[in-house]
Amino acid sequence: MAGFQIRKIGVIGGGAWGLTLANLLVSNGYRCVVWDRNPQRIKRLRDTRRDDERLPGITLSPHMEFTERMEDLADADVLLIVVKSAAVADVMQRLKGIMQPSRIVSAVKGFVGEDVKTVSRYVSQDFPGTSYAVLSGPSIALEVARGVPTSVVVASSDRSFAETVQRVFSNKTFRVYVQDDVLGVELGGALKNVIALAAGISDGLGFGMNAKGALLTRGLYEITRFAVALGARRETFYGLAGLGDLITTSFSRSSRNRHVGERLGKGERLEDILKGMKMVAEGVRTAFLVRDKSLEMGIDMPITQAVCDIMEGRISPMEALKRLMGRPLKEEFLTF
Repeated sequence: MAGFQIRKIGVIGGGAWGLTLANLLVSNGYRCVVWDRNPQRIKRLRDTRRDDERLPGITLSPHMEFTERMEDLADADVLLIVVKSAAVADVMQRLKGIMQPSRIVSAVKGFVGEDVKTVSRYVSQDFPGTSYAVLSGPSIALEVARGVPTSVVVASSDRSFAETVQRVFSNKTFRVYVQDDVLGVELGGALKNVIALAAGISDGLGFGMNAKGALLTRGLYEITRFAVALGARRETFYGLAGLGDLITTSFSRSSRNRHVGERLGKGERLEDILKGMKMVAEGVRTAFLVRDKSLEMGIDMPITQAVCDIMEGRISPMEALKRLMGRPLKEEFLTF
């Protein structure tokens, strides 16, 4: 990566997080071209420089470029993938027919396909030899767009690329740390959404901070055990991609996953909640994938199981609470 210079960054995904990161990169002095599959959305963004539904009050940089043609990203020095996890497979297929990207950064917080397959596994399979990094951490899009300070982490097996990404994204309100546990950072970004659903359910039931503090602590322990069993490092889950993102997503009023959980806690049906949402709550899909994988691996994940049972209408939130509180008493820490 010595001597590598970034002239153009292609941003795949024109949602709230994609626009926010593109705006940040433009403000840092980089040329950014944002691709979205919806031509009408691209035209509206190009004409108005606003997305008041997803990023109210934010005016995007006049220097940001937009396109509905993925071919326009073929000469990008870096591709930044910021789409919902369910769309990653389709995006990869499109890319394969157009280019062989040399450097990819993922800001996706979810799994690809019908298994707990991360974006890095997909990239290594479809684009062998491509340098890959994942960016994650406590980062509610609207807050970042407003310039509210936060810190995130970038992970890559290519240290030089990770440090390049760190420099490119960092500014006075967006501080980026570096590490190399790619799998752990990807899993942290996905798994915390399941616990955020549970935190929202607690809010919907009207419980206070004692309940939420206990829930997040046990939830962190639960997802860490699962991630370590998949090959991640435990310490990653006590950092920005784990604990940091979990706290933010579980408390923020802007968190889609916490919002869905809160409405479940108030007794609404999942189908009705999702029907009225414009943006994706990644934790819904993730919870079912993780539940199925944990059963296959023989890993006890009682909070995840309870969230899935509530979403499927098998039990009420109060019944789920009774089941969790009535589990056999045990040691706080078990061997991972």
